[in-house]
This record gives sequence, structure tokens and C-alpha cells, in this order.
Amino acid sequence: MWRSFWRSIDRFSLQHFKYVINELRAIKVVDLRNRELVIDLLQSIVEIVTYGDRQDPMIFECFMEYQVLAEFVRLLKISKNSRIEAPLLQYLSIMIQNMDSEHAIYYCFSNDYVNNIIAHKYEFDGGDLAPYYVSFLRAVSSKINKDTLCLLVKVQEDAVVSFPLYSEALKFAHYEEKMIQTAVRALTLNIYNVSDDMVFQFITTPPVSKYFSDVVCRLRKQCLHLDTFLQAKEEMCTHGRRNELILETDKIVDDLYYLKDILSVSENRLGRFITQNIFSLLVFPILLPLLQLRQQIDGSNISEVTSLYIISRLIQVIGGKRVINAVAGVILYPYLTSSVGGATEGDTVDANGNSFLNHLNDVEKLVCSGPETEGSENTSNSMFGHLGEHVSSDSQFVGGAWNDLCIERGGIFKYVFADNSPSLLLASLFLLLILAESKDLDYFLFPMIGRIPDMTTQAREFSASQRVNESIFVKFMPQILNALLKILASQPPLSVLIQWHTGWFFRKLLISQGNSLSDLNFQLFNSRERLQKELDGCWFDRIPDTFRSEWSNCRTALEESSQCKDPFFALELAACREKTDGGDATLSALQRMVEAVKVFILHLQLKAFIFKGDLPEKPTLNSTTGPTADSGRSHTSDISSASFGSDVSLGSGIPCSIAFSNAGIRDVYLVPAARGITGKLLLTEKHPFRSQRGVVIAIAPLAGLSPKIDKDHPSWLHLQIREFDPRFDTSKARGNHLKMSNHVADGRWTLGFPNAKACETARFLILEEIGKQRSFVESMLAPLLQDDFLGNLSDNQDE
Repeated sequence: MWRSFWRSIDRFSLQHFKYVINELRAIKVVDLRNRELVIDLLQSIVEIVTYGDRQDPMIFECFMEYQVLAEFVRLLKISKNSRIEAPLLQYLSIMIQNMDSEHAIYYCFSNDYVNNIIAHKYEFDGGDLAPYYVSFLRAVSSKINKDTLCLLVKVQEDAVVSFPLYSEALKFAHYEEKMIQTAVRALTLNIYNVSDDMVFQFITTPPVSKYFSDVVCRLRKQCLHLDTFLQAKEEMCTHGRRNELILETDKIVDDLYYLKDILSVSENRLGRFITQNIFSLLVFPILLPLLQLRQQIDGSNISEVTSLYIISRLIQVIGGKRVINAVAGVILYPYLTSSVGGATEGDTVDANGNSFLNHLNDVEKLVCSGPETEGSENTSNSMFGHLGEHVSSDSQFVGGAWNDLCIERGGIFKYVFADNSPSLLLASLFLLLILAESKDLDYFLFPMIGRIPDMTTQAREFSASQRVNESIFVKFMPQILNALLKILASQPPLSVLIQWHTGWFFRKLLISQGNSLSDLNFQLFNSRERLQKELDGCWFDRIPDTFRSEWSNCRTALEESSQCKDPFFALELAACREKTDGGDATLSALQRMVEAVKVFILHLQLKAFIFKGDLPEKPTLNSTTGPTADSGRSHTSDISSASFGSDVSLGSGIPCSIAFSNAGIRDVYLVPAARGITGKLLLTEKHPFRSQRGVVIAIAPLAGLSPKIDKDHPSWLHLQIREFDPRFDTSKARGNHLKMSNHVADGRWTLGFPNAKACETARFLILEEIGKQRSFVESMLAPLLQDDFLGNLSDNQDE
């Protein structure tokens, strides 16, 4: 042990370090024959320098005296197809990352050592060198600060003319590998956060500044790709298609968060530059055609729902006073002439859209005023400087004064009141909601849209005097609520996904109205009849458990905040039409039952919220045991707990036979029994030693048996067999979906009886027990199905 200890100390000694350096200096050419030796020497140097940086100052003094970094540069130059670059960059990255001494970092960055390594002509084609190179660049960027950044740039006449670290990194900005893209973005943010004035001037000046427009243009291409994928002609929304849609949106969200990180840098010039690119290259090309303020003339059409998704996501992710008020200013422009603070009646917009540009200039002054913009340049570098490219004589602008009818049929309200398009209604309404809830919405725009509190507690404290009666939200609230009610009460009913999201909007707007419905046509209980039909279905015994599990899910979905709600739902509604798997009747029936319960729960909770002002915490199920809970036979409790191999009483079991594929024909007794919500059909073989007892060889749930006598063979009884307890996942992950963990297969038994009378008796006995089980389920659900549900709810919540 001591020998190993002294050997490790010797390895990091100054004498050994000098020996390794001299060995490295003796290398005249690097090729495949000595490549491994050179790698070992590089590894030893990095390990010793890392140790010396923390433990022995003399080692780093030696490192500087012998100019070891110059040897690294020399090795790159004398390498001949040895592929030494990757390990050299890897060890350099490790060394820089582990340096703690500011003195050591300052030295490494001086004398152009690092710049020479960065600027070396590497061959990246067809190899794995790029990840090592970018990792090295990122390691360097992680150590820069105001004192060391100047060592990595070249300056002439008080201006940066060259910045190899930044310029070379940008060449990999759109590299195929995600890891490299992430490293480059981390590197750029490290540089921006240093906040060096000359560097900011360099990166915001062409041609270097093209990087920012490239980022936004690439984001726009991803939006176009998302829309193309969304519009693909597919009949139904499969699980795989939905996952692909999520992946496409994740790419867009990643880019938005990167832009947000850049805007978070405390340098107003960079923030204005990025914001200008976002609006001129992304927002205006999407938003102006969407609002009919300009025709789409470049051929890059993006559908309305995708446009609304992108703008909503941009506000959620990037946000900020500039973005919020600029977007709100463009959206609210058509309503200025009809609002309190708008133009006089008869004000028009000329063919060139000058009035619109003047409005945007007013918005810009509003947005860019305040402490955060003091001292910034406010001349030609206007935030909306490139808008003229989008507003031309070829563009079609809305002209003349806008009355209420025009507002409903134009601008964003064209989609709010869109017929037969729930996805557009909800997507446009969501955009208006997040604008109205924003704390950054300025007083100039606030009177036109109004403010909607985001939290329930805030809503209760939000007095009527604080609402702006002239806002478009208040003005058209009855029409909006009626449009939502129309979806909730639609016949035939729309999908659960649409209804739950619609319920969220309905509750949100009711909060802003103080739960006042005025003269709205309230029809929410069409779902009761749909649920009652499921009591005759093959999954009626699972309805109470579904109520318990989905009740809290619905409450959580309704209470979700706007900032947390993902507008992905709009894309999902547009792309997907929920379906059942036609290949399996049992699974289809299960999906129908769950959907019926979920819609019924939604309607109950909304009604409770309207009349009671709150969402109930739990369903009011009647769990008491009534006379219908038991078969009345002494062995019922025995049977209700029976499992495979159990010894049970045969009681009034009916003898019959059944053929198994792997066991031939078996003589058995059919024993149906219901106790409470539990119902089972047992097939038992007579016990060999106890004549009144039997051994269970097969079990099926009573629900769904649907006993039918064969037409050609009246002594045969056909039974449909389903799962007892299906494993399905209704957890919310960007929506509410029924997902079977294991495929539920339809089963079938055919039982043979001695004669037709015995077969009919067995059928009647099964139906009798199913009826008792169903009656118990109905008694459990009775409080929810009654008209005085709210009274029952109050009693239940007080218990």
C-alpha cells in the first residue's frame, strides 16, 4: 500500500512533469506509429496540470515556463493522418474545465494559444471530431469573464474585428446532432452573459448578426414543417402520430426557450435586435395574414390553428413587456375604431396601411419606454423596422370603421365565432386569454381587452368596479359563453378531449364574469342519457370506480392555470379525431363507457361551479348496501371471494359441459352470483370427496356476459367474456387519453346443457344476477343522476 502511495506522489511530482514535457518536445511528427504514445503524454500532462492547479503552484509555473500550450499547437501542425486531434481536444477540454485558478485561466487564454487551436484547419467530414471540437469550445466559453474575454478577440480602433471562439462555434449552430446544437447555444449564452459592449457591437453587426435571423428563420421553417405534418391527410389520430406531433412542437419550444434566454441577457441593444428579428421574420408573417391585415403572398401558408398555437406558445415562453404588448397591439388593431380609446367613427385605413403602421409606432413607443430602454438607440433600428416588407400596396388591409358585426366576422374573433371548428374557437380564445391575464399588458391596451385574473382566489377578490365594461371580452362575453355551451351541449356529443378543454375555458370565463350567466341558454345535461345507456353496457360494473378516478382528474384539468396549459391541445384537436378500435368490441365498449363518465363528470362539476361557486372534491356515490346487493343465497359471500382453485358451495348450480381447447370436454356446474358491485360466473367441477362442494376452474365477470341461446342448438348457451379489471391509463399528459397497457381480447364460452329447459333456466339465472348487480350500481349512482344533485352534493360535502 505504501509503495503504491509513493508511486502516486511521484507521478505528480515536478520532476516527472518536466520529464513528460521533454518527451513531448522530442516528438517531431505524429503518425499512427507513435499516436498512442502521444496520447499517453497528453493525458499525463493534463492530469499533472489539474493536480498542480490546486495543490502545487510550482507545477503551473513550469507549465508556463515550458510553454506547454505551444506544444499542443505544434502537435496539431505536425500531425499526419494520425487522428490525434480528437484526444488532444478532449484532454484540453478536461484541463480547462477543471481549472479553478483565475491566474491559470488567464494564462491559457493569452498569447493566442487557444485562438490558434480554435482556428486550426480541422477535417470534420465523415468523422467524430465535431463533438470533441465543440465540447472544447464550450469548455473555453465556460471560463470567460470580463477580464478574459478580451484575450480571445482581435480589436482594431476600438472595435472587435475577429472573435474565433464565437465565429467558429456558429458554423455548428445547425448541426444534425442535438448534443452539438445544445453545446453551441450554451456557448453563445456564456458569451452574451459577459455583457461586453464591443462584443455586442460585433455580434449585432453584419455578417455576424445573420446568426440571429438564421435562428428565427429556422424556427419559422420548423413551424412550416409542423403545419405540413398537421395538415397531412390521415383519417384518424393514432398514438404514433400524436407522439410525432409532440416531437415537432418540442423542437419549436426548444428554440423559443433559447430566444428567451438571449432576451434575458441584461443588454437592451441585443434584446431589441432579437425582438425585431422575431417580429419581422416570424410573428408578422404569421399574424398579419391570420388577422386578415395582409394576404399571404410568399406561398408559405400556415394554417390558422398552427398560427394561433405558435403565437400563444411564443407569449407563454418568451413573454415580456415588449412581446406581450406588440402582439396585443397587432391583434387589437381592428377594434381600435370601435373601442373607447380608438379612432373616430369613419376613420379609414389607406391602401398602404399607413394607419396601421402609425398604430404600431405608437405601440412601440409604449413598449420601449421605461427604465429598461433608457439610453438605447431609438432611430433606424426600430423594433418594427422591417414591417414595410410585409405591408405593401399589394396587401389588403381592412378599411373603414368596424362595427360589432365586423368585429365578430373579422380579426381574431372570426375564429372565436367560427362555426363547426372547436379547435379554432378554443385556440383563438386561448390567445386572448393569456394576453388578458398578462401582468405586462399596458394601460393603453388594457381597456380594449380587459384583464382576466388567472387564479381563483384572485378572481374572488376581483371586484366588478375593476372590470372594463368597454373591453371586447366583456362586450362579447355572452356570445363567447354561448359558443362554448353549444360545444358542451352538442348532439351528437363531441369528443371528450374537446369537451374537457371547452369546460376549462367556460369555467375560466365564468370566473371573470363573477359566475354570472345572464340569459344564456344553459343545457349541460345531455350527457345523463348517454351515461344511463352505459348502465346497459358490458362495463357497467366499472362505472363507480371510473367516477372515483376521473373526478379528481377533471377537477385538476379545470383548475389548471393558463400559463401551465399547453396550447398543444389546439393542434391535437385539429389533427385528431378520437376513435375506438373497431377490431375489438370489448375495448370499444370500455372506451365509450369511460368517455361517457368523463363528459358527465365535467358537466356535473361545471354545474356545481355555476351554482355553488366551487368544484366539488369528490363524487356523491351511495355506498350503502341495499336489498339488491345480495343474491339471497347463503353461499353468495363464499362465491364473491372465490378465485381459481377455491372450494365453494355448489348451491343451486346448474350442471353443464364445456369444451376447452387444451383440456377437452369437462363436466362442470354453472354458478352465477352477485353481491353488491361484484358479480361473478363460476365454472366448478364437483369435489371428488364432498358432494355439495366444487372446485373453481374458470371465472368470468357477470357484466357483459350477454347470454344467448343458439338458434340451431337450443341446449347451447353462448356467453361473451371480458376482463375483470382492465389496466388502462387515463393520466393527463398533454391531454386525456385512454390507453390500454395490455390488449383486451374478446372471449367466448359455449356451454352445453342436458336439454333446452335447463339451458333457458341457466340463461334466466344469469340475467337475474346481472340485474341485481346492475341495480346496486344504479343505486350507487342515484345521487348523481337526480335533478337535485346540488342538494345531495352539499349534504355529502358537509359529512
